[in-house]
Order: sequence, then C-alpha cells, then structure tokens
Amino acid sequence: MTQRTFVVETYGCQMNVHDSERITGLLLNAGYVPALEDSQPDLVVFNTCAVRENADNKLYGNLSFLAPLKKSHPGFQIAVGGCMAQKDQDSIIKRAPYVDVVFGTHNLGSLPALLERARIEEESQVEIKESLEHFPSTLPVRRHSAFSAWVSVSVGCNNTCTFCIVPSLRGIEKDRPADEILNEVRAVAAQGVIEITLLGQNVNAYGVDFGDRGAFAKLLQECGKVDGLERIRFMSPHPRDFTDDVIEVMAHTPHVMPHLHMPLQSGSDRILQAMRRSYRRDRYMGIIEKVRAAMPDAGITTDIIVGFPGETDQDFQDTLDIVRQARFTAAYTFQYSKRPGTPAATMPDQIPDDVMAERYKALHALQQDISGEINTASIGKSYEVLVSDHEGRHDSKRARLNGRTPDFRLVHFESDDARPGDIATVKIDSATPNFMVGTVQSMRKTRGGDAHELRVKEVGPEPIMVGMPSLKLLKTL
Repeated sequence: MTQRTFVVETYGCQMNVHDSERITGLLLNAGYVPALEDSQPDLVVFNTCAVRENADNKLYGNLSFLAPLKKSHPGFQIAVGGCMAQKDQDSIIKRAPYVDVVFGTHNLGSLPALLERARIEEESQVEIKESLEHFPSTLPVRRHSAFSAWVSVSVGCNNTCTFCIVPSLRGIEKDRPADEILNEVRAVAAQGVIEITLLGQNVNAYGVDFGDRGAFAKLLQECGKVDGLERIRFMSPHPRDFTDDVIEVMAHTPHVMPHLHMPLQSGSDRILQAMRRSYRRDRYMGIIEKVRAAMPDAGITTDIIVGFPGETDQDFQDTLDIVRQARFTAAYTFQYSKRPGTPAATMPDQIPDDVMAERYKALHALQQDISGEINTASIGKSYEVLVSDHEGRHDSKRARLNGRTPDFRLVHFESDDARPGDIATVKIDSATPNFMVGTVQSMRKTRGGDAHELRVKEVGPEPIMVGMPSLKLLKTL
C-alpha cells in the first residue's frame, strides 16, 4: 500500500507548536510520511488556536479552500484539533461537514485511530475529552529542530483572566514530576539538543500541584547541570507568581539565558484589575528592576493588549508610559479580541474598532522606536548567535543565515560554512527595530550542528519541517 502523506498546519502559541510536533510523531509512527513541497497531501491536520477571532477566520477560510479537494480526490482527509476544536466541537462539522476528524487538546493520541475510523465508516469522527487522561509527554514526538527542543513542565492554567478562554480549553494546571522533566531534558541532550525551552501556560507557577513555591527555580538550576546543554529558556511566566529565586538562578546559572518574556497586558492598574491579572504596574516594574539589577544586559519582552473594554485614553497613556519606562527589547502587541464565553466579552464600554486600531498603531510605533534604539546601541558589539534551522535563510543566494543572541534578539549574517546548531560570534554592523545584521568573527562547531547534519542525512538534502506552518504548500494545491 502506498504510504499516505500529511501536512500539519499550526496556529497559536509555542504550546501548540510543541503539540504539533507530537501530532507529527504520532502520524509518523502510524506509517504516514511528510508531504513534499508542491505535492498534494493525503491528509491535512489543522492544530488550532482560540485566543483571537482571526484564528477562527483563518481556519474556516482554509477549510473552504480545501473543500473542492474532498470531491476531486477520493481518500483526501482533513482533521481539526487544538483549542478551537475544543471550543467549537459542536459547530465545526456543521460549518464544514467535509471535515473527517475533530479532536481536542486532551486527546492528541486518538488522532490516528480516528482517521482510520473515519476512512472505514465514511463519516466524520468527533472526539473531545474534557480532561487530560495522560500527560502529552508520553506521546511520540518529531521535533522540527535537531538541536533545539520544547519541554513541557505543565499543562493547563489556574488563572481566570477575563479576556482569556484558554483555561476552559486546556483545563486546570497539571504539573509534571521534576524527575520526569529532567529525564526528558537529559534524553534530548543525549540526542544532540543544545537548547531547550521549558514551556507552561504559567511556567513559574510550576509546583502548585505539590505545594512547592520554589519548584521552578530548583528545576531551572537542575537543568543547568545537564551535560551538553548550552542554552536554557522558559516561557511564559506570570508576574503574580514570579519569585526572586528565579532571578537568582537566571543570574548565576551560566546556561540559563538572560531573556525574560513576561506578559504585561496593560499599564493601567484599573484595566489590570478588570482583566483580573492579580498584579499592578508597581509589582511588574519591581520585577524588571530586580532582573536588570542582577543582569544588566538582560533582554525583556512582553505581550500587551490594547482596546480592552472600558480602556480610556488615560488608561492607554498609562500603558505607553510603562513601555517607555520598561524599554522592552520587543513587545508582541494585540488589539483586544472579543471571545464568546469570557467575562470580558459581555463587559460594557467595548472599544470601537477605529479607536482600538489607532491605539495599536501608536503603541507599535513607540515600541519600534525603542527596539530600534536598543538594537542600534549594539552596533560594534559582538554576540554569540545560535545558528537557526527554523527561522530560515534570509537570502539563500547570499548564504545569509539567521540566529538568536542569548537575550533572544534576531541577527542576520553571511556564512558559507556555518551549520544550523553551531554558534557564531557575530559583530553587529547595522540594526533595525526587528533585527540586527553582522559579520562573523569566529565559528564554534557544536554537538547541535552535528545533530543537524545527521538529521539532514536521515531525512534528505532538504528535510521537510513538519509540525510547522505549511501555508505555502496548501496554496499550491
């Protein structure tokens, strides 16, 4: 029998990206193979997000695009999973009856069986579990990178932010035992991984299951002892749960990178209270001041929402004010998106779209100015850059590569012999708000580069990065 080919299309956060690696591992174990570029797959899996309305629109737009293939190509299948599947389990098949499988965030492992059942019974299969039965780490995984890996420390979230629907979809927080996490970290390091990112919806609340407030700092410290690891990152912490011992470990554990991504959401205490964020701007800025005192060169990034219901001009000015004070290296800014089922969706004083757009534009411009100043100040300085295999070549004709500095800033540089997974010392020559450009001064070959080379030989000269967005492929169908 000819092997069935597949594409996984991922929307949303890093947790979804990691889930897509598990979906890919499951499909590979079931005998599927990744689809080649410019070929029609036998299966498209959408791993969805429910945080913003445009994710819904993107999914249904792509489903409509694929609908004709169901008629013209017998055996072609479509599966929808992730947070939106968990949320809209009753409506996806109604809106797109040609979808073969709908599965939720708590039952990734059911996908191969559901696909087979849909094929045999010739009818849609919907399976949504309301709670997690097995921690997803027990599932097979196919990482999109040979030298960089996500490691989940927990799933779910105990927060009740009024704008967020994720806790109702991912469930309450469930922590993995520390020895299980460390065993996975050691295992991926043995495979050539040199960079890990510890993941959780609220990563620094790790330990809530077993009553140890210092558990996350201890976990970071233990990860720093694992042979072979060169870079350790984590995301995303919540200011409410941030403790000084995490800063201490970051400052004194060499392999823990000096980068903190900590969502702010708003600079207005009144709006933070309406969001039910359980901290105020003084608490947030206090953490940043402690981090910079311990690590003066730390990069700090954040998430900010503009246009939350009831946000006044003064509330927005408070946000601009804290952005000026904090001087984030980057901020991921969003216009508030009303999500049915959240308290914020029914709050009075919803902000008009044009006002929201104007505020977004002003915030984005301010942050671009700050990011540009920070990056420009780095001209003439040298940084160690981990050569990337998933950010892609900026210009393959010029052998131009990308990579990240320890503080997570993006650098472009030219090199004929650098391998993804190696570490280049790059002197910065020019800068923009979004990236810097530099010249390689030296190159250090690493185990990560060796692992990448082995992966290329295993998969072929141009390995398919499955488990990542593949819209280019979908648009060629």
